[in-house]
Amino acid sequence: MKYLLPSLLMLTAMITPLAGQVADTAKYVSLDPYYFHLEYLKDDSSLMLDVRMPFEFRGKRIRDAINIPSSVEMEAFSDTLSRNHSLFIYCYNGYRSRRAAELFYDKGFRKIYNLEGGIVAWKKDKMPTVRGKVKRKKPGRDQ
Repeated sequence: MKYLLPSLLMLTAMITPLAGQVADTAKYVSLDPYYFHLEYLKDDSSLMLDVRMPFEFRGKRIRDAINIPSSVEMEAFSDTLSRNHSLFIYCYNGYRSRRAAELFYDKGFRKIYNLEGGIVAWKKDKMPTVRGKVKRKKPGRDQ
């Protein structure tokens, strides 16, 4: 019993400094639809990335989103971008966008935002969407 109090004090002294340390594991910021949209509008160098499959993208989507459905396309896309861009990433429910956010972090991007809950949460909160065919430029032609 006489060693219990000194042992507890020593244990507390050893653990307390560890509690103040925060690991640098935050690779991206997950935001609810309102704050995701607000941050997107505030940043001039922002890009909206939809990582759903093309058939999902043709349905309702966030205005100005670029569809990048596979990791191969993400790799190629990331090689063409300045690391100063802020990336706003979403998918159907948030799972694929979290994986994409980690991939972009590993490629050197540091301003990455994930839409928590994906397009499902976005539509549930009645945020603006667009629908319809996407017009794509053909390589080598000026339009």
